[in-house]
Amino acid sequence: MIIDFHTHIFPEKISAEVVEKLSRTSKTIPFSDGTLNGLINSMQKSEINFSVILPVATHIAQVEKINNSAADINEKFFERGIIYFASMHPDFENYRAELSRIKNLGLKGIKVHPVYQNKNLDDKKFLNIFDRAAELDLIVVTHAGLDIGFPGVVSCSPKMSRNVIEKIGNFKFVLAHMGGWKNWDEVLITLADKKIFLDTSFSTGKIHPRKDFSWNDEDLNLMDEKKFCEFVKIFGAEKILFGTDSPWTSPTESINFIKKIPVTDDDKKKILELNAKNLLNL
Repeated sequence: MIIDFHTHIFPEKISAEVVEKLSRTSKTIPFSDGTLNGLINSMQKSEINFSVILPVATHIAQVEKINNSAADINEKFFERGIIYFASMHPDFENYRAELSRIKNLGLKGIKVHPVYQNKNLDDKKFLNIFDRAAELDLIVVTHAGLDIGFPGVVSCSPKMSRNVIEKIGNFKFVLAHMGGWKNWDEVLITLADKKIFLDTSFSTGKIHPRKDFSWNDEDLNLMDEKKFCEFVKIFGAEKILFGTDSPWTSPTESINFIKKIPVTDDDKKKILELNAKNLLNL
């Protein structure tokens, strides 16, 4: 079994527009059309059994609508391997009640994105949300590190992640992009002693650039095998979750990267399946 812990979809009516906009902003090519059916087709081609969809509310008015849609999609598509998380926005005032409703709807966790939501990860508003999510035993997934679409913006650094853990305590906390996109050396120094999960999304191999934008070859490099194995050694394979960031990476390439790294078969199985299976209680 393969579980992809980090994917995205968009409403079908606007998916083409949104994917093109994000593709131009990030200067990268998409690997699916950003729709639910596109994700399911991609899963079938790559032999992925389950995908976790992580929605981002960029405005408070979207929160309840996204969460209602998530519950509806889970009910209809779980048998096809779809697990839709809830979303939360730091400015959503009635967060305690909404998080309780999320729990009652059977959703397994929430996604936040400090860059898109214009708040630092260790802002008091996020801390309040994380504290309540921890009480409810909900998984919290956050974008971590820099963001390819917002050069120079630092809203979720490894230091901020450490601040969150030290204030909230241990909870089901997943830092996307191997703990901090393009902050990987700092992640190893700052977070090695913390009980967190890291996902592999958009962090391995190379970026696939759009040809209508210029790139420096060095900037296309992500984490290589040597660096990834250092993470496995420091954090332990049991703390790493496979993710693709669909539609922004090739699922097949992402899977093959894990299959080829020089770690044990047991560690590969943990990364590709068992860690997510246990965290999601599948």
